[in-house]
Amino acid sequence: MVLDALFGLPHWLLVGLGLGVASSVLAACLFVAADRLYPASGAYRRRHEGEGRRRTELRDYLDAIDESYAEDHFVEGQPVAFYLPERDVAITFDARAYYRIDRSPTYPVLVEHEMPGVQLGDRLPFEVPDVAFGPAEPAETRDPATAAFDELGVPATAGLDEVKAAYRRKVKEVHPDQGGDEDEFKRVREAYTTAKRHAG
Repeated sequence: MVLDALFGLPHWLLVGLGLGVASSVLAACLFVAADRLYPASGAYRRRHEGEGRRRTELRDYLDAIDESYAEDHFVEGQPVAFYLPERDVAITFDARAYYRIDRSPTYPVLVEHEMPGVQLGDRLPFEVPDVAFGPAEPAETRDPATAAFDELGVPATAGLDEVKAAYRRKVKEVHPDQGGDEDEFKRVREAYTTAKRHAG
């Protein structure tokens, strides 16, 4: 054959090499197509979302204690998430960077994966002010009677007849048999029960 004469290799070896190259190209194309059709896995996204959440919590905490900082700064040749220049403190998520910086005059702080941002204050080498940090306190609950009248769309001074008429109108809109939502239907029924007791 021409190929045997050309390369001096047996025919079966050339066919095997050709099939190997073709299958490798096909596998690479499948991986590229799969990556475009099904982007980054949940674990990859969770890892990066987790780091983003931690950075946000640390940023919020440093802002709350009124501490100046630089993000993604290099200290002793190591990238750190936050650097406090006035205190010479480096905050990092990377243990290797922590141990390398530990041998320098800069004070390193290692933040583990799930450490809440508010706990950073316990690790800083200086006094931090007590700050109200974290989720906001829940708002005071509304008066149930006022909420019931609002749900039915009538004023809090409405009489019993007006409450009943508003309930009938509202039930027609939200009843599951009419394409309404089950949860909204329950809320309207509960509102009606409450509003009847407080009707003027």
